[in-house]
Amino acid sequence: MSFGNSNLFSVIFSLGLFASVVQTQPCHAGEKIEVTGKPGGKWRSLATTRLSDFPASKADDGLDRFGGAPSKLSRRTGFFHVETLNNRCWLITPEGGLFLSRGMNSVSRIDTTEGKAALKKKFGTPQAWAEQTLGLLRDGGLNTLGAWSDSETLISDSAPMARTLLWSFMSSYGKKRGGTRQDAGHTGYPNDCPFIFDPGFPSFCDEYAQRLSRYKDDPWVIGHFSDNELPWSRKMLQNFLALPPEDPGHQAAAKWLQARPGKSGEKPEITETDRADFLSFAIHHYLTITSAAIRKYAPNHLVLGPRLHSPVYDLPEVFSTLGKNVDVVSLNYYHAWAPDKERLAMWHRESGKPLMITEFYAKADDSGMGNTGGAGWLVKTQQDRGAFYENFTLGLIESRTCVGWSWHRYADNDPADKKIDPSNRDSNKGIVSNRYVPFTELLESMKSVNTRAYGLSQHFDSPHP
Repeated sequence: MSFGNSNLFSVIFSLGLFASVVQTQPCHAGEKIEVTGKPGGKWRSLATTRLSDFPASKADDGLDRFGGAPSKLSRRTGFFHVETLNNRCWLITPEGGLFLSRGMNSVSRIDTTEGKAALKKKFGTPQAWAEQTLGLLRDGGLNTLGAWSDSETLISDSAPMARTLLWSFMSSYGKKRGGTRQDAGHTGYPNDCPFIFDPGFPSFCDEYAQRLSRYKDDPWVIGHFSDNELPWSRKMLQNFLALPPEDPGHQAAAKWLQARPGKSGEKPEITETDRADFLSFAIHHYLTITSAAIRKYAPNHLVLGPRLHSPVYDLPEVFSTLGKNVDVVSLNYYHAWAPDKERLAMWHRESGKPLMITEFYAKADDSGMGNTGGAGWLVKTQQDRGAFYENFTLGLIESRTCVGWSWHRYADNDPADKKIDPSNRDSNKGIVSNRYVPFTELLESMKSVNTRAYGLSQHFDSPHP
């Protein structure tokens, strides 16, 4: 909803008066989109909510320089932080504006011979690519550079954009230590046991985190992710115990189990409670090391924690443990056409922290790509990808617990890139092709929601008539 006077916009947000301006119920609903999980899979029709299901509204305006909606209720600290106002979680901009992060992952140049040739032909120079790419993102209502983005090339003092930074403490330690492997979408570890109990891990993290110091006074940095998709699961206790006896992980797990009441025997029975409690113990151990390192060298920024994925969606102990150690709970959210309201509520209830969805996407059959890699939905057209974006993000805004999301990713996979991991080789994930051609239908849907996100949040917060 657009207001010509930014002071009025501020009052609307501060006092929750949007109910008198916008109706609360969709005008119509019922669109169905054909989707499947993989090429050759069975297509099924899923109900899809679109922006057109709601009363017409204009784009948000009167925003601060970071893209936040002015509010008289929030604090102005000079850096991004989180607050809960009128029963809704918010990121708050350095200037005190209410902020929903609309991000894009992997905004970087395509590093293949064909990709470099396409960049030179279309843009001429990396600087021209950066300028035009930022323009494309902003036109789509996107306000955050997500994980794996080339922020050093993209932004400057004259063209800043909010960003989140991924540091990969554990995978970086693993590469230095040895013993890791490349799995689809993330680093793999022996027996799915990251090296969290290694005696050298704390000192490595402290030394590694010193590179965060260069950003500590940067108000455009929202916060820092510690790792991507670590293999948290209730199998961890048995997995660690199955490691060789001399392994620090085995020793830590055995010591933990022996200290449990009634578990001091040679082969104690392991219960589901033991599995859940050890998982909580393991995550807490990891977070006390990584979160402390981030806070030591980037004290002004948010700790966004490790980016979780599907094995933990229904494990409350993961979220209660995270809540004690991070400022925002971050999840790569797949296998859902719309956000599951009960899951989002559990994630927030157990952690007590706002949520950020750090990966989601759909790929289209009409792209001509193989689309065998990755966890995102397969739909038939680029318009259907846009419908998925609208449906998914409208659900996130409605939840009141989500403070941001990032589409995965900027450019389609380039099959010519033989170095990339198996999940990123042949799929239509981008807002541009692997030769920098924008998918306009998808971008139009992104823009339609993104540029109305604050008005939509007030729409969902309004009492039903």
